[in-house]
Amino acid sequence: MRLIVRKRLTHAGVQYPQTKAPLQNWYTIMKQVKANNLVELRKSYPHADQVGKATVFNIKENDFRLISSIHYNTQTLYILEVLTHAEYSTNTWKSKWHVFD
Repeated sequence: MRLIVRKRLTHAGVQYPQTKAPLQNWYTIMKQVKANNLVELRKSYPHADQVGKATVFNIKENDFRLISSIHYNTQTLYILEVLTHAEYSTNTWKSKWHVFD
């Protein structure tokens, strides 16, 4: 899969140093993924969920969430944001990224 906006991973690694290795692992896995839907994606990364139009990945067990938009037809994944579990739980990201529009 082609991953867009990798700088968001770099920024998250600086802001939350404990995410550097887990995000690098996620990146390595996702670069190799060829999936046509969420079911196929979960074969490579089981901790992914669909929330509206976004795909949300659990990072570092359950401590962080990576919000993405996946276009399976072009095999392109857009990294939108990396949040702590607490930030994710506020649900403000849903309106920011228009996941239910």
